[in-house]
Amino acid sequence: MFEEMFVPYAMRSQRIRGSSTCITKAFPIPGSKSEIQQISDKWLLHSVLMLVQSWIEPLVYLQTTLDRYDDAPDTLLNKTKWVSDKLPSLEQGVVVLIRKMLDEGMLTSEYQQTLMRDDFQPEVVESVLRDYTLLTCFKKDAHKMETFLKLLKCRRTDKLSCYLY
Repeated sequence: MFEEMFVPYAMRSQRIRGSSTCITKAFPIPGSKSEIQQISDKWLLHSVLMLVQSWIEPLVYLQTTLDRYDDAPDTLLNKTKWVSDKLPSLEQGVVVLIRKMLDEGMLTSEYQQTLMRDDFQPEVVESVLRDYTLLTCFKKDAHKMETFLKLLKCRRTDKLSCYLY
């Protein structure tokens, strides 16, 4: 939806698919199916925590930039706000699960990262492409979080069918 409305047609073929510019690219998070199957439940939860924490600020930033678009659909604005409102709750839930697994008091991520912001008003096309890349990256990372949490649930309930993830 965002691409069709805001990214100029001529630039769509030039756009970056997100993987090389995502804010979470440097994180030690498993990417392949075999890597995911081999890591422990604790590391799965830690990976989800790193992803969640890394997206809290960028989504708030994205929400403010999307508010500046004249024709941004309410669906996009509402969904972005809803997700940015839910991420802190997801973070708290993951921390509770980690505490239960580790039977410890505190766990914080060493990979807290913030989105770099420019003090100047960027060109409209650059701003749109940056926002689109941010959305693309978030979609990928949200899929990873969902996969990790489903695998963790599967491992806790029905270990035989967990190799589908």
